[in-house]
Amino acid sequence: QVQLVESGGGLVQPGGSLRLSCAASGSIFRINAMGWYRQAPGKQRDLVASITNSGSTAYADSVKGRFTISRDNVANTVYLQMNSLKPEDTAVYYCNILGVDDTSRTTRSYWGRGTQVTVSS
Repeated sequence: QVQLVESGGGLVQPGGSLRLSCAASGSIFRINAMGWYRQAPGKQRDLVASITNSGSTAYADSVKGRFTISRDNVANTVYLQMNSLKPEDTAVYYCNILGVDDTSRTTRSYWGRGTQVTVSS
């Protein structure tokens, strides 16, 4: 069993900053890619940013230059630093990891429960 625990969401004014964290624990042999997705009401869940185990990153065009993804491979934690937040960034943010299950040694995708980010004055 793999657990992803997210934290750091909340209410912030436009132009403000938040830092999301997601810690993975449980029976996982190796974590490959880690990422953050978001889903606004009535919309599909979209990729915000991802990072491989070698540190390569990718971002949605809408967050480039404002968001930064990073990871701590020792702590199995991924972070999302969000600066210059806009009302359109309001969504539930989900952590996702692509990892190898310790028991079956198969690659699986794991999701966190989500954390609400609201950008409003």
